[in-house]
Amino acid sequence: MQYKANTPDEYIAQLPQERRDVIEKLRGIIIQNLPAGFEEQISYGMLGFVVPHSLYPSGYHVNPELPLPFINLASQKNFIALYHSGIYADNVLMNWFTEEYPKHCTLKLDMGKSCIRFKNMNDIPYKLVAELCTKITAKDWISKYETTIKN
Repeated sequence: MQYKANTPDEYIAQLPQERRDVIEKLRGIIIQNLPAGFEEQISYGMLGFVVPHSLYPSGYHVNPELPLPFINLASQKNFIALYHSGIYADNVLMNWFTEEYPKHCTLKLDMGKSCIRFKNMNDIPYKLVAELCTKITAKDWISKYETTIKN
């Protein structure tokens, strides 16, 4: 689902209460644990955490007018989605995450290339998400992006 919002607070205000609580908790965890340099905004109709043009003037290669995306958080029709570009670009990080996930959740990991789907609002690995957020700095993400995705 895509919500029309200009700010993260507008996005969250549109959500049903049970989704709002989860999104607000995940948002807080991301904000508290992301290294300095990332900025929050609405990105692709979702909550986005990006590398701003002030740190990476080239922007996103698909559309250089956009800042470089890193994490997106969204309430989709049947699940909460956490999109983490670092997992997509870094096999070591992907392997770490997939090995750690069962230690934090009773349900099987439901994941696409960069999309982690949380279908059960009562079985979200908040501590694991917090640790995941600490794994890549903005500078490291720019470097990884340039070597694995941009080219």
